[in-house]
Amino acid sequence: MTIKVVATNRKAFHEYFISDTFEAGLALVGSEIKSIRAGRVSLQDGYVSFEQGEAWLANVHIAPYDPASRQNHDPKRRRKLLLHRREIDRLAGKVQEKGFTVIPTRLYLKDGRAKVEIGLAKGKRLYDKREAIAKRDSQRQVDRALKEQYE
Repeated sequence: MTIKVVATNRKAFHEYFISDTFEAGLALVGSEIKSIRAGRVSLQDGYVSFEQGEAWLANVHIAPYDPASRQNHDPKRRRKLLLHRREIDRLAGKVQEKGFTVIPTRLYLKDGRAKVEIGLAKGKRLYDKREAIAKRDSQRQVDRALKEQYE
């Protein structure tokens, strides 16, 4: 089983607390999978919406594949997520609760098939973000001091 990470959503971990993650398949057209294999994907503003018992990945940019020319896809079109019914129901139930949303955290190729890791997220407040930055800076200083000590 080979996994090649194509894109990660680093902003998501800064903006949200990610509680659960799920692996979902994507319903794609030919030019989209070729563009994904080329690594031309941005998960930056992506989110998952639920309509009529289905999960949809919205606002994820998959760049047009140049050799496809006429048969190319819309870069920001909504794509259907392939999840089990109980996973969709669980996620949709959590989104109904106050403050939860579902966002893509990374997109990867697993045995040649495009998969997206989606996370159940709750927004961070400004002081939570500052706390995370302070913790990261202090850890960096500790690592630097240990490195200097062992050199």
